Amino acid sequence: MKKVVLIAGDGIGTEITESVTQILKAAGAQIDWVHAKAGLSAYEELGTPLPDETIEAIEKHKVLLKGPLTTPVGTGFRSVNVALRQKFDLYSNIRPARTLPSIDSPFKQVDMVIFRENTQGLYIGKEHWIDEAEKNHAESIAVVTEKASQRIIRAAFEYAQGHDRRKVSLVHKANILKFTTGLFLEVGRKIALEYPNIEFEDLIVDNMAMQMVMRPERFDVVVTTNLFGDILSDLASGLVGGLGVTGAANMGDNEAMFEAVHGSAPDIAGQGKANPMALLFSALMLLEHIEQKPVANNIAKAIYKTLVEKKVYCTPDIGGKGTTQTFTQAVIDNL
Repeated sequence: MKKVVLIAGDGIGTEITESVTQILKAAGAQIDWVHAKAGLSAYEELGTPLPDETIEAIEKHKVLLKGPLTTPVGTGFRSVNVALRQKFDLYSNIRPARTLPSIDSPFKQVDMVIFRENTQGLYIGKEHWIDEAEKNHAESIAVVTEKASQRIIRAAFEYAQGHDRRKVSLVHKANILKFTTGLFLEVGRKIALEYPNIEFEDLIVDNMAMQMVMRPERFDVVVTTNLFGDILSDLASGLVGGLGVTGAANMGDNEAMFEAVHGSAPDIAGQGKANPMALLFSALMLLEHIEQKPVANNIAKAIYKTLVEKKVYCTPDIGGKGTTQTFTQAVIDNL
């Protein structure tokens, strides 16, 4: 039995977390949940959106499943999610996007996994005003190091090798950002030589965006810097139905966090309209991480079978007439 920290989250978080834990229990997952708090609900109850007790639990048990969080305004946190990534050095953000049965999309052969560097680049928000009084000239600094580039690019190649993937595509803007993404590209080319059985290519980010909507089936494993990865991973989700149907993992050398990347949607909380699929697919990644892949495979088959009759069982956001509860029960029945 593996102890895993569970943060239900805010808004619809409680509903989708309950759905996911029910499905995992029915599938026979060997998990002992350790409940913890974060986000707006934690702030309202404990005065902080990221309590010390939650950090200590993650440090102890190393694995976290997290529902969507709302970051309270005026707390010193830009984002609780970013704070967790920084605290535990979760440098590898992994976002699979795969075509699903019965999900409306013009793209039918998508099966890519995007590796996004999670700790550097423009996304870290290292910016300042040139004239503090006037605030009419701002600058932002992108940070790229050889070490951080090596570990995310190597993680992408190791994933490709371990999952029978044929190609790694590195995305950059080295034609213009010659020092920062130029370094990222240079590191990628060196590491690619260590994996001769895996095809390697590099693409400029604007070309990558175009290719993803013209021929998304040509991509397999993609690795890129923080800001580009933030944008392209959402684009990849859009190719297969949106953020509500794709999971995510944030991996470090010691800790791992699995999460739904969509919002907490407080406007539909408690109405049975919340789609738990994103958190459920994240939980399948968690199961693989803790070496319970057969359970994950069984649940995946049950999800696919449920989607075939989505109008009956699935939530309105993906074209169904069902509820969170009908989806949950259908997946359990299809196990």
